[in-house]
Amino acid sequence: MKKLTFVATAVLGLLSTTAAMAQSTVTLYGVADGGINYVSGLKNGSSTAIASGIMEGSRWGMRGNEDLGGGYKAIFTLESRFELDTGSMTNRPASGAQLPDRVATTVNANLPVGLAGTPAALGAISSINNAIGTNAFGVNLAGNLFDRQAFTGLITPFGAFTLGRQYTPAYLTTAAFDASQTQSSLAAGQVASLPAAFDIRLSNTLQYGIKTGGITATLMYGAGEVAGNSSAGRFLGGMVMYKADGFSVGFGHNEKKNEFGQKSLTNNVLGGTVDVGPGTLYGQYATIKDENPSGLSPFFSPTGSLGALAPVFQNAYNAAFRQDAKLMHVGYKVISGAHTMVVAYNRLDDKRAVNADTDSYGATYTYALSKRTNLNAVLTRFNNKGAGQVAPGGNGFLGGVTSSAGTDSTNVAFGIRHYF
Repeated sequence: MKKLTFVATAVLGLLSTTAAMAQSTVTLYGVADGGINYVSGLKNGSSTAIASGIMEGSRWGMRGNEDLGGGYKAIFTLESRFELDTGSMTNRPASGAQLPDRVATTVNANLPVGLAGTPAALGAISSINNAIGTNAFGVNLAGNLFDRQAFTGLITPFGAFTLGRQYTPAYLTTAAFDASQTQSSLAAGQVASLPAAFDIRLSNTLQYGIKTGGITATLMYGAGEVAGNSSAGRFLGGMVMYKADGFSVGFGHNEKKNEFGQKSLTNNVLGGTVDVGPGTLYGQYATIKDENPSGLSPFFSPTGSLGALAPVFQNAYNAAFRQDAKLMHVGYKVISGAHTMVVAYNRLDDKRAVNADTDSYGATYTYALSKRTNLNAVLTRFNNKGAGQVAPGGNGFLGGVTSSAGTDSTNVAFGIRHYF
């Protein structure tokens, strides 16, 4: 069976290492991934741009370990993103600060009678939408140096304990059972990216992981660290995967509370692979539920311009950003010498009244020039239905939204990726 590719190999890989290691080592590593990216269906027509992170997000990092003897090892990972096209550490979608049309529609529908539809309300919605789009939708907008990963820990004979900024269990599960392994616009999570359907990585987390035989499992706790409310921002997650000769299965779960301590984004992911013919067939089914979205409160301060109406507008925006959907993926991956081919189909089935459904399908091709350098081609089609309005992005950047609800989009990309 083809080896499963996990997003966070630093801990899980070391768990299975049995060979003798040097007493202390530090490794500098990274990925430089860039190319030409074309996207259609945007507000200003189509976009053709030099982009970083078409297949994988460009990054550099340091990974270290010290052999303490007796089966114990101290480890750390510090990983920073960078934009190959600009040299910065942040990026924004090609659609800019634009939000899906359904946000304004839903907000207006949830305002009180007498306020909804008035010039004052519509003006406030436009202003708030711009603030959210500018300050909340993009990658590493805070410009944190080690935004991707930053953790340290101890590997013991009975498992690994790590703490810091780490990938979440449900995200690792969806990545493992995605034929693209989250690479390119063909990845399953691309159709559920705005608002984000998964917490990809979180700060202030403590994780326990174990790998024995064909079983890999993790448990994660995240501290919200909100003064005066111990449950606010708290995170719990876990996953278990079993890999055998010719097939694998896995389940992952994430649940988080928002800044008020209310149950927020929750995911369950069930996936599997089976070797079929010359390649591997991938499949997964995930649930996405969020009744109390996180992170909106900074936009609705009662001392701001909205004054006493701040709670009214926040309740309306909470309704607009709620999630209730099913994500499905089926894909097939073939590796033959220097050639890697992936075909896949993804579907986001929105269960809310707005019915913002999105399907995607396409293919990617990779040609290995060497063990560390390869050329890539991507062709993905997004079909938006109802209030669906997702534009394709890449592994290292968001696609944003199309010009209007129901507008479809096509992504064509050609790139080069180098590992160091």
